[in-house]
Amino acid sequence: MPTLMVSVSGIRGLVGDGLDPKVITKYASAYADFCGKGTIVVGRDSRITGEMVKSCLIGTLLAKGNDVVDIGICPTPTVLYNVKKLNAVGGIQISASHNPNEWNALKLLNRDGEFMTPDENKEMLELLDSADQNFQHWDGVGKLTSYSEGLKNHIDDVMKLELVDLPAIKNRKFKVLVDCVNGAGAFFVPEWLESLGCEVVAINSERTGIFPKLPEPIPQNLKDTVEAIKQNDVDLGIVVDPDVDRLVLLTEKGEPFIEENTITHIAKFILSKTPGNAVVNLSTTRAIDDVAEQYNSKVLRSPVGEANVVKLMKETDAVIGGEGSGGVIYPALHYGRDALVGIVLTLQHLLEFGGKMSELKESLPQYFIAKDKIQIEGNDPDTIIEKLKEKYSDQKVNTDDGLRIDLADHWIHFRKSNTEPIIRCITEAKSESAALDYLKKYFNEVKELMD
Repeated sequence: MPTLMVSVSGIRGLVGDGLDPKVITKYASAYADFCGKGTIVVGRDSRITGEMVKSCLIGTLLAKGNDVVDIGICPTPTVLYNVKKLNAVGGIQISASHNPNEWNALKLLNRDGEFMTPDENKEMLELLDSADQNFQHWDGVGKLTSYSEGLKNHIDDVMKLELVDLPAIKNRKFKVLVDCVNGAGAFFVPEWLESLGCEVVAINSERTGIFPKLPEPIPQNLKDTVEAIKQNDVDLGIVVDPDVDRLVLLTEKGEPFIEENTITHIAKFILSKTPGNAVVNLSTTRAIDDVAEQYNSKVLRSPVGEANVVKLMKETDAVIGGEGSGGVIYPALHYGRDALVGIVLTLQHLLEFGGKMSELKESLPQYFIAKDKIQIEGNDPDTIIEKLKEKYSDQKVNTDDGLRIDLADHWIHFRKSNTEPIIRCITEAKSESAALDYLKKYFNEVKELMD
């Protein structure tokens, strides 16, 4: 059975077994109809199927009468940023993010340079049935422009951020190990860090587009990175995923800084300088709340997903936001997860902190997260979650996205899957053993509620 996943952020599939030219053309046509006439920005990560997907995509958009600005191999946030910069009506990044080599995807943006809202996505999907119409005659097709300044625009403005002291960063001369998993980051991150005065040790930074390992930047996939840090005596390790929207850090000891701490330490840095609210999703660490409390700030939580975080950030005028997977959203530049912003703010924070990366990690609130999924074949996930809500009705609960229950010493978040008969569970406590024990406890409770 072909594999194609359709969500609010676009379409993702196995190339040749779900994601093929016919599918690309269909969705690109509907997207062009949704955007209307105007310019659409297109970029891609480095994976080897990107050129094929891009050719199908651009050809379709031109046939619909849209002008296309091709900004080449670049991070996803660079496409988001240039939609606004170039006053485009939309943008598409060709990237399956942290999925392995055999996957690719179309990440679809709105005219604000952000991921579509659920309503916008619904509107676009309703155009699929008529997507094979309205192609232009020979004198109405769009114009293709290659634009090499897209990444430069983005980087230049990242380095102009008000809270960043470039001369001081350059003078500090950090020694940094960077792992780009041969993704889009390999095309610029090592050189960019050198321009920031860093001595750079680059691994997995070949411009082949073939990932040498599973590209999701989680600890079990970073064993070679950890070993390289131990051998090279660096100040910190920087890991980005193939499309450079997620940032994962490692200490000078080669220890995972932990993805949750990426947004935690950035939030601490921003809130210490800029009064205001912080927004994260419902599955993100409680450490954010502890940090915000230090600066009399308020934390608001959205459903999981970048578009949901951004929506709530705009509604509450938040000064920082993100997700626990290593996504930093800093509205002083733009509303999108951006590892470039995360990198330069990390260097600034570490500079001002004055200690080592491991000491910065220890200075943050210490929590441990445990995650797993429960198989619920033949059971209705909504019924199970409703029963859990009733059971814990005397506690602080949030039902915006599944069910999150906040208790004194831990929290638990239950979310059903829309594609599998499972309920995802994530819990956090003050120790790893406690988090695992609570996860086991809730697993048993769910099993008791099953028919």
